[in-house]
Amino acid sequence: MRAFEYVSARDRDHALSLLPATWGNTEILAGGTDLLALMKDDVVSPRRIVNIKDISELRGVSSTVQGMRLGALTTLADLAGDAEVRKNYPALSEALLEVASPQIRNQATLGGNLCQRPRCWYFRSGFGLLPKDESGKELVKEGDNRYHAIFGNGGPAKFVSPSTIVPILIAYGARVRLQGPRGRRELELAKFFVIPQADDEREHDLRPNEIVTEVLLPPAGEIRAAYYEVRQKEAFDWPLAGAAVAVKMSGATVLWARVVMGHVAPVPWPSPEAERVLAGNAADQEIAQRAAEAAVKGAAPLSGNGYKVQLARVAVKRAILKAASGAIS
Repeated sequence: MRAFEYVSARDRDHALSLLPATWGNTEILAGGTDLLALMKDDVVSPRRIVNIKDISELRGVSSTVQGMRLGALTTLADLAGDAEVRKNYPALSEALLEVASPQIRNQATLGGNLCQRPRCWYFRSGFGLLPKDESGKELVKEGDNRYHAIFGNGGPAKFVSPSTIVPILIAYGARVRLQGPRGRRELELAKFFVIPQADDEREHDLRPNEIVTEVLLPPAGEIRAAYYEVRQKEAFDWPLAGAAVAVKMSGATVLWARVVMGHVAPVPWPSPEAERVLAGNAADQEIAQRAAEAAVKGAAPLSGNGYKVQLARVAVKRAILKAASGAIS
C-alpha cells in the first residue's frame, strides 16, 4: 500500500472542505471494507484519505410521516437489526442479512455499499473500469466474461452493479441525498447509478467533492416486497443474478408492480416489461412466468455468460411469487 495523508473530518462541512473537485487524489473512508482492498491491490492510490466515521449526524435510523431516514454511516448490521426496518421493510432487512459475512456487515456502511466499486476482475486487476488492451480492443468482450453484464452492455461498460441491497431499496422507492459545496441535492436512488462511457467517468452520479448523507424510504404502507438472488453456493458468495419486486395488491390482483434486477447490468436494471405483465393480473405461477420471460427478453449475453439469462428469469419469477404471497411484505 502506498503512503497517504490521513485526515479525520469533524463534521460535514469539514469533510467537504477536504474534498477536491476532481477524482484521483482523495478518497473517503467510511467502513473501509471496499476502499482498503482497492488500495492494497493498487487499484486506487489516493494521496489523502478523509475519514468521516466520527460524523455522528450521518448515523442512525429515524421514522417520520414521510417514511424512514437511513443515515449513510449506519452499518449494514445495525440496519438489518433495526426493529423499525424489520417491521416496515422486512424485505430490505432480509437482503441486508445476505450481504457478505457478519464481520463485514458489522463494519460496512450503507453509503459505502451504495458507492462500492465493481467486482469485475479486470477492474480489480488494474485494467480500469472499461478495460482495453494496447490496440483498443475490449478485454471483457473478447475474454473471460462469465460473471459480466447481460443487459446494458452495448457500450464499453460490461461490469455488473455489485450491491445486493440497492435493487430492493429501489423497489421500495428509495431516494438518496448528497451534499457538496453547492449544498444538498436529492435524487431517485435508481438515478444515482449510471453507465460510464469513458475512462474518466464513474458509475455513480456522485461528484468528487460530494458525500452521500442518507437514504430516504417512503412509507411502505400496503406494499409487499421480496428479494431473491441466485448464488453458486449457499455459503457467502457473490450473487450471479437477483431480483427485487414490490407489488400492491387488491385481493389476488396486482394493482401495480416494480421489478428491479441486480447483478446483471452495470446499473440496477428495472423491467417495465415485467411490470406491465403483472399489472391487472393475479400473480399466479403462469403470470409470474410470463413476467419473468418479459424481464429477460432484451438480454444480450456475452460469449461466456448466457447461463445468467436463465438465472435472472428464475430470480424474477420467484421474487414475484414470494412478494405476492406475502412471505415477505
